Amino acid sequence: MARLLFVTGTSPDVREGSGTFVGISVLAAALRSAGHEVTILAPESRGGPLSLARRLAFNVRARRAAGQAPGIDAVVGFDMDGVFLAYGNAKRVVAVKGGLAEEARFERGAARLRLTVEARLEARNVRRADLVIATSAYSKGRILEDYGAAEERVVVVPEPVDLLRWQRTLASNAGAPEEGAILCVAHLYPRKDVATLLDAVSRLPSPARLTVVGTGPERRRLERRARELGLAGRAAFLGHVPFERLASEYGRASVFCLPSRQEGFGIVFLEAMAAGLPIVAARAAAVPELVVDGESGILVPPGDAEALAAALGRLLSDPAERKRLSERGRHRVRSYDAPLVARLFLEAVGV
Repeated sequence: MARLLFVTGTSPDVREGSGTFVGISVLAAALRSAGHEVTILAPESRGGPLSLARRLAFNVRARRAAGQAPGIDAVVGFDMDGVFLAYGNAKRVVAVKGGLAEEARFERGAARLRLTVEARLEARNVRRADLVIATSAYSKGRILEDYGAAEERVVVVPEPVDLLRWQRTLASNAGAPEEGAILCVAHLYPRKDVATLLDAVSRLPSPARLTVVGTGPERRRLERRARELGLAGRAAFLGHVPFERLASEYGRASVFCLPSRQEGFGIVFLEAMAAGLPIVAARAAAVPELVVDGESGILVPPGDAEALAAALGRLLSDPAERKRLSERGRHRVRSYDAPLVARLFLEAVGV
C-alpha cells in the first residue's frame, strides 16, 4: 500500500477551481479504491475565487500540516502548490496540470501579472522535484521549455475520467439528443475562446443553438457579445450546475464544442466522449492528443469562426457522421478510465 499526500491550492469547489480539482479528486478516489492511502491538503471553499494571497497563505500552512503526516511515501504538489514544503524522506513529485507560464500569455492586466508570479513559483517547484508529471506530451514540452526541467525527470500521465459514474448518471438522465443542440463546458477564461464559438453559432441557421456551462471572468463579456451577435434565444449561459444537471446537458446535446487555444489536457473532452458526443475543437495545444481529427471529432484552425461554423454545420446535418464519431469516442475514452490512469500514476511515481 502506498501512502500519498496530495497538496493543491485549487479550491475543492469546481466553481472556484475549474476542472483541476475534478482531476485530482477522481485520481485520489481511484487510488483509494485500489487500497492506497491518499490525504488531500486543500484550502477551504469560501464561495469565491482564491486570491494569490490566499493561495500563498495556504502553502505556508501546508508546510506545517505536511510535517504532521509522517510515513508518507510521496508528496505530490499540483502546479505551484507545495513549493514551500520540506519533504523529509518522502519522494518529491510535482504534477503540472496546465502550465501557468503558458496560461499567463493568454491573459491581460492583473490576471496576467498574478499568473506570472505563480508561474515563477511553479518553476521553482518543478526544479526541486524528484519527478514531474505532465498530463500530455504537449504539456511536457512546455514544462521543458518554460521551466528548464531535466527531460529524464518529466513523465506523461493523462488525466482520468470516472467512466462508471458517468455511465450511471447518464443512464439515469437518459433522453434523446435535441436537434441543433451544441454544448460547451468550460471555466470562462480568454484562452477558452468561447467568443469565436459565439461567432460561429451566429453563422449557423436555426435550429442551431448553444448552451454554455461554466462560469469565470469572461462570462459577462461573452453574454454581451452574444446579444451583439443577435443570439438572444439561441445562446444560453447556465453558469455552474450540479453534476446531475451537467450530465443531463451532455445527454441532450448533439455536438460538443470547445475551441480553446490553450489546453494542457482538457478533461471536458473526455466527458464529451464518455457521453457519446462528437467533438468540434481547435487544433491547438494538447487537444489533438485527445481528440483525433476524423476519429472522435473534427479539428479546425484556432480562432477561425468560419471553419468552426462549417464543422458544426456539417455534424448537425449528418446524423450518420455524428454516430460514427460518437462510437469512436466512446471506444477511445476507455483508455482514460480512472483505475487505468491510477495504475499509470503509481508506476510513474514508483511507490
